[in-house]
Amino acid sequence: MNPVVLEAPGRGEDLRVKVSAPVTGDGLPIIVLSHGFGSSLHGYGPLADFWAARGFVVVQPTHLDSRRVGLAQDDPRTPRIWRFRVEDMKRVLDGLDVLEAAVPGLGGRLDRTRIAAAGHSFGGQTAGNLLGLRVLDPVSKEEEDLSDARIKAGVLLATAGKGGADLTPFAAEHFPFMNPSFENMTAPALVVVGDRDDSPLSVRGPEWLADPYFLSPGDKSLLTLFGAEHSLGGIAGYEVRETTDENPERVALLQQVTWAYLRQALGIEDDSWTAVQKELAESAAPLGRIESK
Repeated sequence: MNPVVLEAPGRGEDLRVKVSAPVTGDGLPIIVLSHGFGSSLHGYGPLADFWAARGFVVVQPTHLDSRRVGLAQDDPRTPRIWRFRVEDMKRVLDGLDVLEAAVPGLGGRLDRTRIAAAGHSFGGQTAGNLLGLRVLDPVSKEEEDLSDARIKAGVLLATAGKGGADLTPFAAEHFPFMNPSFENMTAPALVVVGDRDDSPLSVRGPEWLADPYFLSPGDKSLLTLFGAEHSLGGIAGYEVRETTDENPERVALLQQVTWAYLRQALGIEDDSWTAVQKELAESAAPLGRIESK
């Protein structure tokens, strides 16, 4: 169902979201999925469709940085764009009654005790904020706790690492909000990285994107995909232009691992997560590696 519109006073325009849900089943857990810079509710079909077909309700907001919104660089909201993204995610959580009523047959079928936040690239930072990641706001020069107790676990896909000296001059100039602190990101999370994701935003290479795993406390797991670049094989959409490393097998592994992890992290069942780790560890030609702490 899309778009479903949530009123958003003070945002400049209402929030449009897409809801993907199984036709049958009750007690459905929820994933709020934050898109990467410039994308929209129409992206990430390979993930949203897979998760929804296997028992999750997936909600995808369109953030203000979306190309579909067309926000001007000199718009007064631009310096706080990262913050509007977090508010969009919280607005989804606050508006679950509206979303539930908007989708025929969904009423009474949500499990609001099992909610996860997921995000790719810029969306990974957005999801991370709900898990406890803090951002040094370029306007206020302060870090604020924007975590949300309703979020029980997260999946951070190709998410930026430390800021400061680790950023390229271009990133430091154009993305001053990229100064995250991971010390308070205590909620369980799966961090996914590609070992060939050499981001133009950092001077450190692919290892930079593993910072959310290594620098955060608590229960975390890390999936490293071999040969993967920033689109991780093609998760941003079906046949989209920004996919530079198209690999259906890699995407299939990512789908399975994220689904199994969230079922374990949300307390649904552990067997799928155990099985996918065992299968990957015993593979003669693995497509990736899982480690946990």
